[in-house]
Amino acid sequence: MASRSSIVLATAMLATLFAVGLCTTPLTFQVGKGSKPGHLILTPNVATISDVEIKEHGGDDFSFTLKEGPTGTWTLDTKAPLKYPLCIRFAVKSGGYRIADDVIPADFKAGTTYKTTLSI
Repeated sequence: MASRSSIVLATAMLATLFAVGLCTTPLTFQVGKGSKPGHLILTPNVATISDVEIKEHGGDDFSFTLKEGPTGTWTLDTKAPLKYPLCIRFAVKSGGYRIADDVIPADFKAGTTYKTTLSI
């Protein structure tokens, strides 16, 4: 039979795991003012991402790498307009890569925040 202290310890561990799982933030991206089809500025609502890349609609790979700015923004300039909606791939500083599918729509509006299905 398990001792009382073992049961208390197991309960505390489960409660901690549950609480840590609840401490995630739903990820959003705001399209910055001045964005247009060939010039994209994205601002995520979390600072724990890096290596942001874009895949165009119908694309086979993430062929556009965004440049990180000093204020938590990510910028991309292209010669031709991008094909929307866009998928976004990024590294999470706690480890691994994540992909947010079809986040930025074809009819995006600068200044609008778009939700993803991910939590960080």
